[in-house]
Amino acid sequence: MVVMGRVAGAQGILGWVKLKTYTEYADSLAGYPVWWLGDERRPWCEVTVESFALQSKGLVAKFPGCNDRTAAEKYKGLLVAVPRSSLPKQRQGEYYWSDLIGLEVVNLAGESLGVVDNLMDTGANQVLCVRGGGGEILIPFIASAIRQVSLAEKVIRVDWSADWVEKR
Repeated sequence: MVVMGRVAGAQGILGWVKLKTYTEYADSLAGYPVWWLGDERRPWCEVTVESFALQSKGLVAKFPGCNDRTAAEKYKGLLVAVPRSSLPKQRQGEYYWSDLIGLEVVNLAGESLGVVDNLMDTGANQVLCVRGGGGEILIPFIASAIRQVSLAEKVIRVDWSADWVEKR
């Protein structure tokens, strides 16, 4: 399974949920009619997506039998995943955003800058949002900054000085 996002909460009063996606494009999840919902505390279950819509603030979805806000609120916090086998193969040097979330970011001096909390697309390039002890650090996901991604070691090595950190 590949985690593609999470349910952020209820949307409106008709049983819709809003989603925080970990995908390059907000509507990427819409291409998968069956999702798996769960987390460390709740067992994973297969859910067919009844309907979805792309709104200005992201993706919203409706699940069968979820017809009011109270029912939708029960999904809050659940992770949304799809089988890895249903995803297209990546080329060398390409990564799914969900595979990068949670990796430690270490600079060439061996200093830990934090952990990848999220990614965002600026239009020019993708940016790692790294959460560290001092707040959030934004590092462009470009060849001059990203030196190595090791999924096996769960680390991203970057050419980024701790002095360059712009916190927000």
